[in-house]
Amino acid sequence: MYQLTAEHSMDSAHFLADYQGKCGNIHGHRWRVLITIMGDHLKTTGKNRGMIVDFGQLKEDVKAAVDFYDHSLIIEKNSIKEETLKLLLSEGFCIHQVDYRPTAENFAAYFYHELEKKGYWVKEAIVYETPNNCAVYSEE
Repeated sequence: MYQLTAEHSMDSAHFLADYQGKCGNIHGHRWRVLITIMGDHLKTTGKNRGMIVDFGQLKEDVKAAVDFYDHSLIIEKNSIKEETLKLLLSEGFCIHQVDYRPTAENFAAYFYHELEKKGYWVKEAIVYETPNNCAVYSEE
């Protein structure tokens, strides 16, 4: 089995609604996202001969998925008052509302599935919230 891993980072803020502790406040992270894909054989013809996929394409796809959230506030839908959200949007802030609690665990599952949708055989997605703490999602 062959494996390739591509990494990209994003800077974004989030908070955990109804959380009793520091993470209940808006705060930011430099998130690191590592996607590992698999392949049981290498291409035998063409420009990608000897590869699972072109690393450049994998890196581009990981970057696109991660950059979508770069320099934004990521919030769970309905976690702040509608008038607060409207006010922040009227000020031009980039806010992404997600259907899940914006935890490292949920981001790992999200990025796993985003790359899977692009046709990759994804082994795992790892999301570092801090340099020392990460969440891993796989379906093994």
